[in-house]
Amino acid sequence: ATAKQFSVQDLAKKSAKQLVALRNELRKELFESKLSLSLRKLNQTHLIKLARRNIARVNTALKEKSVA
Repeated sequence: ATAKQFSVQDLAKKSAKQLVALRNELRKELFESKLSLSLRKLNQTHLIKLARRNIARVNTALKEKSVA
């Protein structure tokens, strides 16, 4: 799992195609984290919140690209 917060500046530099791929990857990680949590295998529960926030950041960057 990517236990890293993405910065807005880094996301702004990426192309829309890269952002969509990144969002899909993050959604997959979020799904796997939730599955691990339900099976009582996830010790780092903060990763779920981090993944959700990162997905929101990517969505915001995509929205800004489409508007600009």
